[in-house]
Amino acid sequence: MSSKTLTADVVKTGAKYPRSIPFIIGNEAAERFSFYGMRSILATFLVAQFFNPTLNPALQTVAEAKANESTHFFVTLAYTLPFVGGLVADWFTGKYKIILYISMVYCLGHLCLSVFDSNLNGFIMGLVLIAVGAGGIKSCVSANVGDQFDKTNQELLSKVYGWFYFSINAGSVISTILIPWVYANYGAKWAFGIPGLLMALATIIFFSGRKQYVKVPPGGINKNNFVFISIYALFNIGKKQKGQSLLDVAKGEFNPEKVEGVKAVYRVMSVFIFAPIFWAMWDQNLSEWVLQADKLDRHINLGFTSFTVLAGQVQTANPIFLLSFIPLFTYFVYPYLDKMGIKTTPLRRIGAGLALTALSFVIIAFVQKSVDTGNHPSVWWQIFAYVVLSAAEVLVSITGLEYAYTQAPKSMKSTMSAIWLLTVAAGNLFDALINGNISKGGFFSRFVGADFYWLFVGICTAFLVVFMFIAPRLKERSYIAEPEADNEVIAETNNL
Repeated sequence: MSSKTLTADVVKTGAKYPRSIPFIIGNEAAERFSFYGMRSILATFLVAQFFNPTLNPALQTVAEAKANESTHFFVTLAYTLPFVGGLVADWFTGKYKIILYISMVYCLGHLCLSVFDSNLNGFIMGLVLIAVGAGGIKSCVSANVGDQFDKTNQELLSKVYGWFYFSINAGSVISTILIPWVYANYGAKWAFGIPGLLMALATIIFFSGRKQYVKVPPGGINKNNFVFISIYALFNIGKKQKGQSLLDVAKGEFNPEKVEGVKAVYRVMSVFIFAPIFWAMWDQNLSEWVLQADKLDRHINLGFTSFTVLAGQVQTANPIFLLSFIPLFTYFVYPYLDKMGIKTTPLRRIGAGLALTALSFVIIAFVQKSVDTGNHPSVWWQIFAYVVLSAAEVLVSITGLEYAYTQAPKSMKSTMSAIWLLTVAAGNLFDALINGNISKGGFFSRFVGADFYWLFVGICTAFLVVFMFIAPRLKERSYIAEPEADNEVIAETNNL
């Protein structure tokens, strides 16, 4: 964030940026560099170092399945723990302490990857520690940004979040270009060591701002939360009276307004149950697609220059296309469709995103079919699939976050954010189980090569058909348009 930009905003609005913001944004950029840099080479490293070091063609399918299984289990853990980290921070430690202490665990995990690059058990331990670190702080970092603002400068919050998410993508792009190159030229110790150094830098940057932060103290255990209300209702189902919903039985024990908020969470979850298949497919671009890229013709000729990209660098296409598509869809595609009389409701966007996700895998399946027959198709075909997948990400991921925010009351917005991250974990768990079954010669071992991707096309298509049937019947309530009276009867609306 440049001083000129800050000064211009201050002069224009009269508000001042919190002095803590540069430390938070610098920390986030370095942390995301470390995470995505390590992950950019993870699947290819596991195959080459541990699962098929002799490059035996007969072992390659099982080796790749094992590598993908390990990668997806790692991501599952990393995206399950934000729910736990958020609760611990809110109830016991506060955000500052958990970010600082868990960042140290994060650094230790990167150290293990670099030191145990030839020891599988030590390497897996490093992955677990990184998952604990990344997951433990994930739900706290973005919320910590909001804590730094008050009524005097809240109009600057959206600008800071813009810089915050820019830092995430900047860290991702730079690391996915650099770290595969380091791995190819200097080996695994440096390729995993550099992300570790960046995570250490992230921790130092965060600690350096300790005197500048607004530190919201923990609030203790609040029984009026999603978990406690849900468990109470489940174990007291016998008290349910005619005409009541299951959760209504909790109103005598808990704040009725909070119970209504939990109902809103479950309504949103009826949409979120379709998100795991998207993440199961999206996250393959950082593992399965990387392994496929290793078998493609990666020479790129642009006329004025030509070069060869590494397999781990191809995934850089995703954040580049994503950053391009966000303003394109927001300012051109959605308004154009609205003018045409095609209302781009959140549910329509999600449905279109699922369709595009399936289409991206159709492209990848045809590419893999060519690879299976011994050919080396151009990497441009995979880049084309990234174009489609990135458009799907705008439609599903960004819309899903918006839907969670607008459809949940204020008291449940953090809960919805954590549940959204759990859909990422669920999708990766599904990938891990499929790959684990393949590596053990189970039922899904028949789905190898192009058939593996056709399997996901079929599953996603089935989800889309069910979504199209259910979506028009889903109840919606915008807590932005109607912020008051959480316990009103919610009208059923036709969304498709």
